[in-house]
Amino acid sequence: MQSVTRGGVAVEVGGNFPAVGDRAPAFTLTNAELEEVPLADFSGRRKVLNIIPSVDTRTCAMSTRKFNEYASGLDNTVVLVVSADLPFAQSRFCGAEGLDRVVTLSSFRHPEFRERYGVALQSGSMAGLCARAVIVLDEQDTIVHTELVSEIKNEPDYDAALAALEA
Repeated sequence: MQSVTRGGVAVEVGGNFPAVGDRAPAFTLTNAELEEVPLADFSGRRKVLNIIPSVDTRTCAMSTRKFNEYASGLDNTVVLVVSADLPFAQSRFCGAEGLDRVVTLSSFRHPEFRERYGVALQSGSMAGLCARAVIVLDEQDTIVHTELVSEIKNEPDYDAALAALEA
């Protein structure tokens, strides 16, 4: 079992975090219209999975804003913001912030996503949410970049994720 920290305190993370070169595990998540959306819906496009604990936290809000900004300049790429937030909260946040270049997806009906992607926070006050991570997939769903952010309060390495898209 892996761990990350929150304020310097260890938090257990369950599941199998994927590695570069792996094929991305299939998933189904729930979109803003409460529809079930499989990974296959984004076939043929590059994907940035910005996995966050909740859009209602400062760092998660910041990473969602930044990836929304970066998405405007990315060809054949979709940014998927994944959290356990209800789709209503995700939509409210993006609407209030004017964020229209990211796709929000919720794991609230699909907790297996957290295990398959190795981001299942299993201890501490945030148990049941997703750890902060960025996973970049190519057009064939091969993983070309991963980052499980070691301190939940920190932002991901945006430059590394974007560089993986340019490689």
